[in-house]
Amino acid sequence: MTDHADGAVLRNRPFSTLVTGDRASLSRRLGRHEIRAFALLSGDLNPTHLGAPVRRRGEAGPTAHGMWAASLISSLLGNELPGPGTVYRAQTLVFERPVQEGDTLTATVVVRALHDDGRTVTLDCEVTNERGETVARGEARVLAPLHAVELPRPDVGTMAVQTHASFETMIDSARALPPMPTAVAHPCSESALQAAIDAAARGLIAPILVGPRARIESIAATHGIDLTGLRIVEAPHSHASAEAAVALVRAGEAELLMKGSLHTDELLGAVVARDTGLRTGRRMSHAFLMDVPGWPKPLIVTDAAINIFPTLEEKRDICQNAIDLARVLGVALPKVAILSAVETITPKIPSTTEAAALCKMAERGQIVGGLLDGPLAMDNAISAEAARIKDIRSAVAGDPDVLLVPDMEAGNILAKQLSFMANADAAGVVLGARVPIVLTSRADTVRARLASCAVAVLMAQARRAALVGGAP
Repeated sequence: MTDHADGAVLRNRPFSTLVTGDRASLSRRLGRHEIRAFALLSGDLNPTHLGAPVRRRGEAGPTAHGMWAASLISSLLGNELPGPGTVYRAQTLVFERPVQEGDTLTATVVVRALHDDGRTVTLDCEVTNERGETVARGEARVLAPLHAVELPRPDVGTMAVQTHASFETMIDSARALPPMPTAVAHPCSESALQAAIDAAARGLIAPILVGPRARIESIAATHGIDLTGLRIVEAPHSHASAEAAVALVRAGEAELLMKGSLHTDELLGAVVARDTGLRTGRRMSHAFLMDVPGWPKPLIVTDAAINIFPTLEEKRDICQNAIDLARVLGVALPKVAILSAVETITPKIPSTTEAAALCKMAERGQIVGGLLDGPLAMDNAISAEAARIKDIRSAVAGDPDVLLVPDMEAGNILAKQLSFMANADAAGVVLGARVPIVLTSRADTVRARLASCAVAVLMAQARRAALVGGAP
């Protein structure tokens, strides 16, 4: 048996060396990168693969192009068995089940017959997923090469598709945990209800739907969404839904709170209620975890949704919340770039003096766990070369994990620029309450919604661990 692996050379198997039973295999994980690349090259832009289609419960994410699985068979025949010089003559395929984002597929070809013409070979073909389920099966007929060749593996470069693997890694980490009980406040639109169902199908959350039962069930029936086995807590309207969802968290029945189709202010109003909410001693803040093409790691932008003109004290909490998030995501010493219009301290621009104060607060232990620098303008915060040209000596400049913005307007503009001009995906979560709060938007991709849930799940798990360990 030959296991396909990238190497420096390609070798073939001439017809004269083949025997029945010869086989070769290769495995590939299907991520968002591969789906987008296949769509780009094939021109198949079916929204089933690229959009946010309605899926029934139990289907674990976007359904990918079935022919991507078939392309693995082609790769095996051309690279391995028989290898370079092979001519495809015929291929039959039966697709047994859908291919889904996140699947790891293994393609296998086996020589079944060598024909009397001294050239034609018939091979059995099968593609299975990581659960051992057959995705596709069929038969290939090829003309095998007559002479052995050994060729350098061509360098075809790489394709810059819109995303990298950071969200997939985060989602996989969250999936490894038991589904997190989650109160979903007022999921009374298709997108809001589907977001909860998608996250449940991927094993991220165990949703408790809070809102008017008849309306939720009507939306589910209209769009073919299966609610079997899901708990629904009756609440007559959006305001009551927010209060009931918060009450579930306070009662310990849910460890996450997820926004449905109500306004963010309405949900947060229930969260910050003095006697019945989810306040802590820390200011709540919003964080966008951005997956930005061309940037080598997740990038946190904060605060872009809650604190309009934060004070210095509030910025301290916003910064600490972001550092805590980055540490939960595996960053040992998060680097925080405190943004302003310029990189020099200028009293006429208050955000520059506040940036300097935040850095001093970190030196004195009022902000812990991260490395801060500021004020930094956007160019020298992101580009080490821009920082060098301006003679800025900083371990943060050019390598930030967190961009701390001056105010909500700047943060919102920055996050949306990255999303709509740089094709970044953004996972949104509210920090600083008793539990993480998932904020999703109708404009979010399925992947961004799942990533938002995954971030919150990982934060909730860290909270569990801290409580078990006796932390406050």
